[in-house]
Amino acid sequence: MIEFHPVTKHIGAEVTGVDLRKPLSPEEVATIRQGWLTHLVLFFRDQHIDDEQHLQFALNFGTLNHPAFKKDGASPIHVLDQTDPKGEGGDEWHSDNTFEPTPPMGSLLRCVQLPSVGGDTLWANTYLAYETLSPPLQRLCDELTAVHDITASMKKAISKGHPFDLAEVQAKWPPLVRPVVRTHAETGRKALFVNRSSTTRLVGLSDRENEALLPLLIDHIRSAEYQVRLRWRPGTLAFWDNRSTQHYAVADYTERRRMHRVTVNAFPEHADPA
Repeated sequence: MIEFHPVTKHIGAEVTGVDLRKPLSPEEVATIRQGWLTHLVLFFRDQHIDDEQHLQFALNFGTLNHPAFKKDGASPIHVLDQTDPKGEGGDEWHSDNTFEPTPPMGSLLRCVQLPSVGGDTLWANTYLAYETLSPPLQRLCDELTAVHDITASMKKAISKGHPFDLAEVQAKWPPLVRPVVRTHAETGRKALFVNRSSTTRLVGLSDRENEALLPLLIDHIRSAEYQVRLRWRPGTLAFWDNRSTQHYAVADYTERRRMHRVTVNAFPEHADPA
């Protein structure tokens, strides 16, 4: 029987009673999905699966999202193989690819190889980040929109030696305006939807107002009581909801860390309204 064991009061649960090497029944998929919506990020331990099993498990929950910077026809498995992660972008609180017209619904990240110490990942509950704002600030945020722009994160990647053409990337993903408060398509709950990687300014506010309010909102998401921290082991898979969480990869290692990720878009019945 599938069971969920909460890791903290507000976010994260370890899942037992399922073998990801085997196809899941519709009932098992529904149970996992409901647990995922409740706990926001699920941890599956001791799942020594291959890439094809990883992919098939992911496709129970959404359609394939091809990594933004991979060429057409590339493997759907995105390999994160790092020894020098500081400044690569994962070590900032973010939700994935909010610069895209339709950001991915979620990701499933599997640990393949770890350094001898370090390399943890944290997730934060962005429902709670919104719900713990004071009512006047909630009302203000409900009315605000913000610009999401790939430029800053792309400049960091280029500075780390990645061979991207900045002008080409900017043309493909021009800045987008999104609500500061996002309503989850499946749960109906509101979540704070700004992040340090991509959100550059609040629309309609002066520079001085932006300098005061945007950092406050971004830093609010970092409150410890909204977070869970995962110490990886080979064979651990984490499945998170990109719509109600942000995550942070701790860049505290200099030995090889290899992770495999599949990212999924929402099925039409679970997609945000147009």
